[in-house]
Amino acid sequence: MSAADIWVAKDDGSDLVRAASIVGVGRDYDGNITVRLSGCEHAVVKLVAGSGHLGPHTPDEFHRQLLQVITQLSHTAEAAIVRPAHDESAGWTWQVGPL
Repeated sequence: MSAADIWVAKDDGSDLVRAASIVGVGRDYDGNITVRLSGCEHAVVKLVAGSGHLGPHTPDEFHRQLLQVITQLSHTAEAAIVRPAHDESAGWTWQVGPL
């Protein structure tokens, strides 16, 4: 399986990005998680919209956690979708499910 079989969803589920198209992942000071896509100049997708100073921020390493999940999934035999999710007790996590 290649990373082409892995998709990453926005926090609201409105968009999906093929993991193989991701060339960069970032987290800004407001907790927004964005990915830059290959093949499109200046194409950026916001996966998690931070809540500014009022809401729950993503963890400092949340963007790196996404890369770890994608890397781990690239060694499996099934297509998958990765979604950011927030729970009051668990905080922000990347959830993996079948495509």
